Amino acid sequence: MKAQAVLAFFFTLIPSLCGPQDASFSHVSMNEQIVTGRLGEDVILPCSFESGPNVVIHWKNQDTNVYSYYRDSDQLEKQDPRYVNRISLFHGEIHNGNASLSFRRLTLQDEGIYVCYVGTSLGKITKKIVLKVGAFVTPVMKYEKNTTNSFLICNVLSVFPYPIITWKVDNNTSISENNGKEVGSLGPFHINSRVNITGSNSSYQCEIENPLLKQTWTGRWTRKDVLHKMQSENVLLSCKPENSFFPPNQDFTVTWYRVESGSALLLAYFKNSSQETLINQPRLSWKEELINSRDFSLTVKDLHLSDSGEYLCDISSNESTLLTSQTLHVEASPRAPAGIIVPVLVAVVSAVLLLSVAPRAVRSKRCIGFHRERHPPTNQDSSSAGTTEENVMQTEAYSSPPPKNQNKTLLPLILKWLF
Repeated sequence: MKAQAVLAFFFTLIPSLCGPQDASFSHVSMNEQIVTGRLGEDVILPCSFESGPNVVIHWKNQDTNVYSYYRDSDQLEKQDPRYVNRISLFHGEIHNGNASLSFRRLTLQDEGIYVCYVGTSLGKITKKIVLKVGAFVTPVMKYEKNTTNSFLICNVLSVFPYPIITWKVDNNTSISENNGKEVGSLGPFHINSRVNITGSNSSYQCEIENPLLKQTWTGRWTRKDVLHKMQSENVLLSCKPENSFFPPNQDFTVTWYRVESGSALLLAYFKNSSQETLINQPRLSWKEELINSRDFSLTVKDLHLSDSGEYLCDISSNESTLLTSQTLHVEASPRAPAGIIVPVLVAVVSAVLLLSVAPRAVRSKRCIGFHRERHPPTNQDSSSAGTTEENVMQTEAYSSPPPKNQNKTLLPLILKWLF
């Protein structure tokens, strides 16, 4: 009833604004059109008419004055304050029959039914525009773990109206999730949808759909087989998207993380649109020929024991996210640890030298005893002489070569055992 009263008011207002009109041109048409806009963006509410002299344009939202134009100029004295500096007509197109309204920086409060009334000396028309406002900030899929549990989270910072959320396991079985929404009951909504995947090796998929904007986003998580490598070896961590998941002409980013309890360490980053590459550690590398074939597997060189852990590859675009998780176990080399090689080597060399000296000392003692039996000392001089002879024989004993092949193979055998 209010809308009819407003229209009746418009019809009685026209003669006073535009002058006498021929009754044969007095025709009213009420065409409804739905226009969908995005929160924070601009939109145009269309309204066209048959051009003629003495143009009068009124835009209304129920009883609210949105915009008025007559006598060849804007008449905004009674305009509602929420529309100030946010809407305008296309003034250069008015006399060509264009009364469309341009909306800037849409808000959810702008939703509603707008009526466009245009009158000229030739007639008048009325059109109804239903404006709907939607929001859909690109969601993200996150993988988090603590000391006991692992979770997948689909997060949307801003969405309106409330979306349809679907979780699947191995692409077929739907599962329930724990949803949380914030920022009031009127929207836009901030949503966290979470599932517990502790101990699971299945693949998971999260789908978020905004029916109003006809937009759907998909997130997928998969776990690769555990890798076992030896210390000092190299390893290739796999990450290759499916063409069906990421079309060749779609912009995306690739990010590698080291996942730890409660945190994620950034390792490498690649941006498809600019070919920008960032690598945070010198032992990490990407092969250019693999990147050109859309293979973003990461090479880790000269593995350390501390490299053991879980690694995550995140490939994201405006329409989807693909997470690939892989666990790496680095095992100690069977060789002796470097910290004990030097002390053991010193001990081995000392033992070999000791073994080579001991037989000479035994032979020296035998020679000295034999000499004393055959030449007992008679006086001080002879005693001194005997001592001299003993020294000579002892020196010869110590300087005599060791028996052939003695201890020759001992050191190589021990070194072979060590290394």
